[in-house]
Amino acid sequence: MYKRNAMQVVLLTGMILLLNSSTGAQELPLTYHPATDVYDGWRLGMQVYTFNRFTFYEALEKTASLGLKWIEMYPGQRLSKEKPDMKTNHRMPAEIREEVKQKLAQTGLKLVNYGVVKLPNDEAECREVFDFARDMGVETIVSEPPEEAFDLIHRLCKEYKIKVAIHNHPKPSHYWNPDKILEISNGRSKWIGACADIGHWMRSGVNPVNALKKLEGRIVILHFGDLSEFGMREAHDVAWGTGKANVDAILAELHRQNFRGVFSVEFEHNWYKSMPEIRQSVEYFNQVASQLKWSGWRDLLAKDLSNCIYKPGSWTIEDGVLTRQGGGYIWTKDRYGDFILDLEFKLDKNTNSGAFLRAGDINDYVQTSIEVQIHETTDGSKHGACGAIYDCLSPSNNVVKKTGEWNRYTITCKANKIYVVLNGEQIIDMDLNLWTEAHNNPDGTPNKFRTAMKDMPRVGHIGFQDHGQPIWYRNVTIKELGDLAEK
Repeated sequence: MYKRNAMQVVLLTGMILLLNSSTGAQELPLTYHPATDVYDGWRLGMQVYTFNRFTFYEALEKTASLGLKWIEMYPGQRLSKEKPDMKTNHRMPAEIREEVKQKLAQTGLKLVNYGVVKLPNDEAECREVFDFARDMGVETIVSEPPEEAFDLIHRLCKEYKIKVAIHNHPKPSHYWNPDKILEISNGRSKWIGACADIGHWMRSGVNPVNALKKLEGRIVILHFGDLSEFGMREAHDVAWGTGKANVDAILAELHRQNFRGVFSVEFEHNWYKSMPEIRQSVEYFNQVASQLKWSGWRDLLAKDLSNCIYKPGSWTIEDGVLTRQGGGYIWTKDRYGDFILDLEFKLDKNTNSGAFLRAGDINDYVQTSIEVQIHETTDGSKHGACGAIYDCLSPSNNVVKKTGEWNRYTITCKANKIYVVLNGEQIIDMDLNLWTEAHNNPDGTPNKFRTAMKDMPRVGHIGFQDHGQPIWYRNVTIKELGDLAEK
């Protein structure tokens, strides 16, 4: 299963980016998981140096828990607890690369950048890095090459169709001043540009907004951060929006430039307990970015569940994870018609739950909504496996992960059509208009619904089931598609 998912990730990378555009979301059916970044054209990811006290695989899990989909690998991180002597780098053997690809697929992440890595004026050594980048699907290599290497590097960039972004470590490193990066990149194609490290500019006393203006058109990616002080080498990272970087102005300038690319979170402080500050930073970024150019994606659930209907104490949300405590279902106060719902869920042994769509009456949800089944395996009924439209249509394949692992759903409702993608595979393509009779499915099996599916409400609440067993949800986001939603 993991090999199949890894292949799908590689084949569908381009399609992921398409869906992140404002028009691409209308191109249904969805047969893959979409990018859910809140700014149309920006990708917020993780430079895993942020988690350098942990293994690479632990860093992937931490990144996935934040709802981020993009990764920047650096050379030298321990791969895993099981293989502590193996380090991430471009010399990893082929079997380890395949293992890494499978792990990326399992966690729903895409490796887009690699660095900071050396690119010397040596073609054989540079080709090792470029070969690795091509094999892993890397878009940009981040480096601080010697000036005499750029003719070689530029030629390799064009050959491999991979960009090189010049990184700026703090003064007195060679590229601390953006003027030097501009000097190197001028006269070359856009395969050569800047990795704008906001925190290091601040440590060098360089105003980030002014530096970005100088490098307009040459910014490939960013290492993003906010610092406690400006112009001090010992300044440390703080939650974005609380420091001296003026994050709002930086993002506004990048928006003005029509920048399209990756922001890599780089948080170099409080190394073992940085997740709360990083989560706060992601939330702040999304808040500001969505006001500049909104992709349509937003969190379905408020941080305090204030936009939900539920019995107090029956559900809790902490560190972004919604957890069933017992005592009933949880429903959105808002009503939704046409939408894409993207979420992750984790199962316990024998867990039975479900995502309820377009519930017309939450006091009679069974008979006025559509349930996408969530189950460890199946409840024994004809249409009860994980991913089924409960009691109506079975999934085309069983791709649910084992107990304790996070699964990902993308559920699309568009008029009479329901699509479900589970863990990278489309398993449901349902036309409600084929369900023309109460208590009957088109395949001849009975169902429990007093109303034909074609006559079920097309607008309603979204809910998650309390069936008596543990269930966890995270990264629950939604993008509305049409004019049917009512608020």
